[in-house]
Amino acid sequence: MDVRKIVLMIGALVIAVVAAVTARNMFTGSSVTPAQAGVANQVKKGPEVLVATATLPVGTLITAEAVRFQPWPEGLVQPAYYIKQQGGVDPASLVGTVVRNEISAGQPITQGALIKPGDRGFLAAALGPGMRAITVKVGTESSVAGFIFPGDRVDVMLGQNVAGTGDGPALKVSETILRNIRVLATDQRLTAINAEGKPEVRNFSTVTIEVTPKIAEKVAVAQMIGSISLSLRSIADNTADLERAIASGEVSVPEGIDPKAEGKILLAAQARPIDEGSTFTVGGDVSRYQRKTVPARPNDPSSIQSGPSVRVIRGNSVTVIPLGAK
Repeated sequence: MDVRKIVLMIGALVIAVVAAVTARNMFTGSSVTPAQAGVANQVKKGPEVLVATATLPVGTLITAEAVRFQPWPEGLVQPAYYIKQQGGVDPASLVGTVVRNEISAGQPITQGALIKPGDRGFLAAALGPGMRAITVKVGTESSVAGFIFPGDRVDVMLGQNVAGTGDGPALKVSETILRNIRVLATDQRLTAINAEGKPEVRNFSTVTIEVTPKIAEKVAVAQMIGSISLSLRSIADNTADLERAIASGEVSVPEGIDPKAEGKILLAAQARPIDEGSTFTVGGDVSRYQRKTVPARPNDPSSIQSGPSVRVIRGNSVTVIPLGAK
């Protein structure tokens, strides 16, 4: 073979290899642009600021899992941010504070966005839009022995004695009248953290809860009727109730909606207090020696008619009307 042709083939092969290596380096380096590399270096060198780990709606009680420190571009840091390097904040000290303005996931938390317990307007800020706060009296045995803390969710039960119109003992009944109710405060305690920064269990005599205006009226009447007891809910119950509400059509999510808007709808539905579908238990369900129905009116011999008559029943009242009587 001609030497000249061999040299040309070797040269072409070398050029092809060089071109392939150059193209590979170009495509590999294209995933990180110079601007992105500059931002990455800036974030790495910047301070750590406190950000929200999830979307925090207005009135949210801050927990230890709701916030974390994250590196932030030094040129974008504002004086109102909580900055780790300055040693001015411990995330544990913010537990129990309330969100004044909605904070998106990953957004830095500003010092004016949170209200601390004891500050003016704290309880009003803790309330969701259109909600009300009402206080109920409870005892040690009816408040889960003090293991209910602000931010927990409870069911409200009403216990009462129904005397009826007859003789004998009254009907004893307990009824779950409200579900998924958020606790705002126990006595005047707005957080479960004590002065040493540790959770503390205390007995209390009153509980302030978040309800709608209509439910507030029901709670006021319930306290006149009988005694109030609280039942602590599991966190998993909220998800189960939400799934049932979606399946039954109570909560509808439009198709093609923005994921962020869909999350807000589901979050609002999950947090809503429920005053429908109440359940009850009577004394006869617990003991065979208790009643299952309201005591009835005893028969009055003087009211027994010898002729034909019509019995008119209105609730627990029975009226005998002789036929032909005016």
